[in-house]
Amino acid sequence: MSAGQSRAARTFRRLFTETPEDRAHEEAFDPPRPFIEHFIDLRDCIIRCALSWVAAMLLIAPFAPWVMKALQWPLRQAGLEGQVTVQGLEVGAGFNIFMSTLLWGGTILALPAIFYFVARFVFPGLRRHERNLILFTLGAGLALFVGGVWLCYGFTLRLALRMLIAFNGWMNVPTTILEANNYVSIVLKILLAFGLAFQFPLILLALGWLGIVSSAALRRHRGLAIILIFVVAMFLTPPDVLSQIVMAVPMCVLYELTIWLVRLRERLVQETE
Repeated sequence: MSAGQSRAARTFRRLFTETPEDRAHEEAFDPPRPFIEHFIDLRDCIIRCALSWVAAMLLIAPFAPWVMKALQWPLRQAGLEGQVTVQGLEVGAGFNIFMSTLLWGGTILALPAIFYFVARFVFPGLRRHERNLILFTLGAGLALFVGGVWLCYGFTLRLALRMLIAFNGWMNVPTTILEANNYVSIVLKILLAFGLAFQFPLILLALGWLGIVSSAALRRHRGLAIILIFVVAMFLTPPDVLSQIVMAVPMCVLYELTIWLVRLRERLVQETE
């Protein structure tokens, strides 16, 4: 075993395996307590999460007009500014968009605080290696979600908007006005779809980490996985081929990376036994 592999094995053993010293430390850190104390902690956790959510919505409220402007950025990047405008066609259009901004934006802004309070409640009852696994999963999940949203916002949306508007013109139904509520709803759904779709490799990695799925099985079913990825991308993206490819290709790359990580984990487990 090379020096690099030895270092990786030691790191894996230190972060994700349990020792008798860990058990003794955990029992001293979180001694048994009455059920009522756990119930009180759960109540406090729920209250703090709810207050964080409300505070986040109040904090983002003054920035709602800026959020609406940011959602129209892909339309400008597509070169459609001046040709197509986003307008409210109902009296309550502005208020509806404002409430959507509060709910979506407040939830996203409050997520770090919510995760923190949930972790404060759950972590004392977990072992060190279990906490490390959860932290790794949350960190990787956040990175993948942000990566998916960034890819969609920076590239896919403007490409899809340009193609859809051009297709409307080809069909002799030129589009010059986009209804604001409908536009915001579509943009938010596509952004969320990209962020959630990029969690798929993380689910496979977690299953492989737990030993439920092996790297050999992932390699054996690679063809089926690629077909499923393209099918899912077809339903989650706007109705154009390029948007489907933009979502599916990175997911296929992440699938290959998942195979490599699961195989690495299997080798490290064998070396630590």
